[in-house]
Amino acid sequence: QVQLVESGGGLVQPGGSLRLSCAASGSIFSINYMDWYRQVPGKEREFVAVISSAGSTNYADSVKGRFTISGDNAKNTVYLQMNSLKPEDTAVYYCYTNIAGATYWGQGTPVTVSS
Repeated sequence: QVQLVESGGGLVQPGGSLRLSCAASGSIFSINYMDWYRQVPGKEREFVAVISSAGSTNYADSVKGRFTISGDNAKNTVYLQMNSLKPEDTAVYYCYTNIAGATYWGQGTPVTVSS
């Protein structure tokens, strides 16, 4: 079992920055990848970024060059640094992992980009 808890969301003006955190607990030794997804009400949840246990990363085209995913193994935490935020980045952000076919989601943290 793995538990994921996100934090760091909030209200920010266009062009601003936020850093989201995802703290993992439980059977974390089994985690090979951690993802960030986001969801707007009425739309499907969409992929944002992923980091492997080896540190390789990948991003959705919509956030490349603006968002950075990183991990701190000592704190069992994955971060999503979001810069140059746009109103279309407004969503609930979730962290996610899959272990041997079992999926784990956090409760989500809301991000609102508005002036």
